[in-house]
Amino acid sequence: MMRNQTTSDRRPVDEEFLATVIEAFKAGDKQAFRMLYDRYDQAIYRFCRHLVVDEALARDAFQETFIRMYEHRQDLRGTNIQSWLFTIARRVSLNLLRARRRTHEEFNETLHESVDHIDSDVLLREHIDRALALLPVALREALILRDVEGHSYLEIAEIVGIDISLAKVRVYRARLIMRKHLSTIVAERSK
Repeated sequence: MMRNQTTSDRRPVDEEFLATVIEAFKAGDKQAFRMLYDRYDQAIYRFCRHLVVDEALARDAFQETFIRMYEHRQDLRGTNIQSWLFTIARRVSLNLLRARRRTHEEFNETLHESVDHIDSDVLLREHIDRALALLPVALREALILRDVEGHSYLEIAEIVGIDISLAKVRVYRARLIMRKHLSTIVAERSK
């Protein structure tokens, strides 16, 4: 599935080489698909994981993203595969969230888990995950794309299909809400 490494998914790449790989991928070359998978798998998994919150659902979204990427490779226009791939991941993740809500499963099972005897870093991560889960999906995805994945506002606008000014507003609002949620959690913990 995913590699366990910490290298950046935004590695520099020779644009001509990438264009060649993309053309080979569009022609059905499995090695080219593997190269693209290796380049983007971690970023796509992180995006799915933060967007849907639940790990099992994130894995499903991640896998479905790459299945659709391969099945719809002829739909890729130009060489902006990164935006195209994040757009697929976004659609898949949102569809899975809608399906999950329709079946009345819990949106975030970790909200009710015990946090007794947990290391402070893990506890902080849980608080952040909980605060993220409380954000509306549109704000959460904008925040994740900007602050976790490091995308520009223009890239966010392209991936989500919104105006650049709306991308900026969503990130700003998400940060405000996150600060509010986290400060409330900190205040409750210090009582």
